[in-house]
Amino acid sequence: MMLAYSFAQRVFFTCCIAMVLTFGPAPVPAFAQVTAFKQAVAEAASSDDDIAKFYRENGYAPIWTGAGEADRDRRAALMQAITTAADHGLPVARYDPDALMATLSAVRTPRDRGLAEVEMSRVFLTYARDIQSGMLTPRKIDSAMVREIPYKDRTTYLTGLRDAKAASFFRALPPRSMEYNALIKEKVAMERLLNAGGWGATVPAKSLKPGDSGSAVIALRNRLIAMEYLPRSNARGYDAAMQAAVQQFQSDHGLNDDGVAGSETMRQINVGVTARLQSVLVALERERWFNVERGKRHILVNLPDFSAKIIDDGKITFRTRSVIGANRDDRPTPEFSDVMDHMVINPSWYVPRSIVTKEYLPALKRNRNAVSHIEITDRRGRKVNRGAVNFNAYTERTFPFAMRQPPSRSNALGLVKFMFPNKYNIYLHDTPAKSLFSRDVRAFSHGCVRLADPFDFAYALLAKQEADPKQYFQSVLRSGRETRVDLKEPVPVHLIYRTAVTNARGHTEYRADVYGRDAKIWNALSRAGVVLGGVQG
Repeated sequence: MMLAYSFAQRVFFTCCIAMVLTFGPAPVPAFAQVTAFKQAVAEAASSDDDIAKFYRENGYAPIWTGAGEADRDRRAALMQAITTAADHGLPVARYDPDALMATLSAVRTPRDRGLAEVEMSRVFLTYARDIQSGMLTPRKIDSAMVREIPYKDRTTYLTGLRDAKAASFFRALPPRSMEYNALIKEKVAMERLLNAGGWGATVPAKSLKPGDSGSAVIALRNRLIAMEYLPRSNARGYDAAMQAAVQQFQSDHGLNDDGVAGSETMRQINVGVTARLQSVLVALERERWFNVERGKRHILVNLPDFSAKIIDDGKITFRTRSVIGANRDDRPTPEFSDVMDHMVINPSWYVPRSIVTKEYLPALKRNRNAVSHIEITDRRGRKVNRGAVNFNAYTERTFPFAMRQPPSRSNALGLVKFMFPNKYNIYLHDTPAKSLFSRDVRAFSHGCVRLADPFDFAYALLAKQEADPKQYFQSVLRSGRETRVDLKEPVPVHLIYRTAVTNARGHTEYRADVYGRDAKIWNALSRAGVVLGGVQG
């Protein structure tokens, strides 16, 4: 098991290593020492192009194992960082401080020192990239997690450390976002709760409502008290106080806040501290993947939250409910970032090829007049007479036609769509299916994101370029013509997936893992050595 080194132990270790590295076991001519050290560095670095390049350009001079104060500071900062990596939800064993200590303690010759020098750089580069950009590769875990990670050139970590104060450089490595800091605090809080035994017994009921009584209601009362949603009480019935507590819980977990503990509410109430802590650790890794400049104004779509927000200068200026891709086949909405540059008012719906061949073609084979609200078009976009087509003559692969739904209030895209052109053919849009926005879980689309308040969303975007955005939008809408409206200032769009999120009050809220992606990430983190910082009671 990895030892938890105290500050005093680390200082003692650093001083001992400094003496070994400075004096060595026996006098050796200075020139021979330098030559042996450089040869060892070149040899050890040869298997890593970035490390080899750095030392070549640095004249094979040490940055870790020299006798000067700067090298001592770097050694101390690295040991401090890797022995406390678990504070950030990273696996200490991945950096193996014990092995690194043993390597340094065993230094007896200039060659030993050269090998130790390169080993410290290897460990440092692994840690630096992990804590700044994440340890895992998203698309290797789930093919829909297609976010591009902004990896830095590895040599810049070495040159940056060489040219900066070690302590300051290490402090600047993790994401600097408020969200990351809030998640670190929540991690500590969840670990304390886990060590204290969690929130106690779960509620043995599928649902409960105001007016109910009995042992299940008492269990719900105790659970809400443990979660600090309800003050201590001896109440035995589902009274007004319990209803208000359930409503607050629902609000904090993105559920319809009706005060009734229905199936989805009860499911979330019964989620334990262990699972919540796992969500926080996964969110920390996701925040490292998303360690980018997000834009002074940007659009944030959190898939498990079923929401779309406009963020201006770090504050939410507009928010609406959303419907996301269904959790089946190839419908789940992917995670990525792009830039919205226009909207289309009165859009046509150009039916995706997958829907045409997998859903509509089978229906047309049974009845040529099926899906009659959709036009069939040829390669040049001309409308095709259904009566002249033998649909049974075609397969998914050979079907030569496209399909299009003209602008209308019943159009699948509604009356406006918001475009950030991308290879996944994902965009935000209106929908005629308004009833779905009242559901707790809103995963029903073919992959695109439907908005509950698309007109207001459009007004908010157009406010930057139109004196009266509502009047402008409505005038274009009334024309009935398909019209492209460019955004004079394109807006970054980020489709993210967070089951642990921080609200405006700085409190962490939780969402269901609708696609099971966080479970996959947690399994990968666990296999890599991440452990929960508490003992389950």
